[in-house]
Order: sequence, then C-alpha cells, then structure tokens
Amino acid sequence: MQEPNGTPPAYVLRPIGVVRSPRSVPEHDHWGEVTSVIELDPERLRPEAVTGLERFSHLEIVFHFHLIPETAAVTGDCHPRDRTDLPRLGILAQRLKERPNRLGVSRCELGRVDGLTLHVRALDALDGTPVLDVKPYQKLFAPRPDTVREPDWLHESMSRYY
Repeated sequence: MQEPNGTPPAYVLRPIGVVRSPRSVPEHDHWGEVTSVIELDPERLRPEAVTGLERFSHLEIVFHFHLIPETAAVTGDCHPRDRTDLPRLGILAQRLKERPNRLGVSRCELGRVDGLTLHVRALDALDGTPVLDVKPYQKLFAPRPDTVREPDWLHESMSRYY
C-alpha cells in the first residue's frame, strides 16, 4: 500500500541491540581506539544468530542516531563538519548524523563474540545507540579500489577520524 503521494508507508524498525561505549557525547574524531560492546537483545535474537560471526574480522553496523531530533534533520545542503572552508554538499553526498531518517552505517573491527555480546573497536556510535542490524564485512561486496572516486579535500578533512 502507498501513501496518496505515491511514496511507500512509513516503516517501523525495532532495534536488535544497543551500543555500550565510553563515549556519550558526539565527537568528530579519534574513533580508532574506542572499544565498545554491542549488546544484542535476547528477546529479538536467539543465541544461534551469531554462529560463525567470529570468523570475520570486521562488521558493518546499521544504527539510529537516537540523540538527533527529527526536527534537526538536514534535507538540503550544508558544509561538512560545519567547516566553511569545505564546499557545501547535499545531505546525501556526506555522512552527517543529521540525516533525514537519522540512520548510521559504520564498519568496525570485531574483537570477540561472547554469546549475544559483540566486543568491537572503532565503532563510531555513542553509548545507548540503538542497533538496527549487524552484518559481517565482506570485501567481496566492496567496490574495486580503482573504481572509487572521492573529492581531493576529503582525506585531509577526515584524517583524524580513525
């Protein structure tokens, strides 16, 4: 069923877990050494849901920017990182947390799996962040490096992120 304007109906997503992190305030940089735990919800997942996950070195985590009010969502363009020395970009051309649906996707290193608890490093999510999905990172699905195009200024502006 569609809405009158032809768009699909709104979707309701229930988190499958929560991030436990030493960081509770948004920060732009230095996520590389941050160690966190993802506590998966035993009401939503059976213990077998993580079978084989320990065979992967990295994960992709889909989460909700729960501290960002819907009214703060950017639907046009802005300067990345609030830096006026960088060009204005549309919200869909950057990874800003004030996205229309406030969804984040991050790759992190998997340290170990302890039941429904995942120990990770370099996950750029705050304490209490709702986790919507966990996937193993697989190079097979990454684009070939020689086909990736990025603006020249990106690497300098993000050099301290991890």
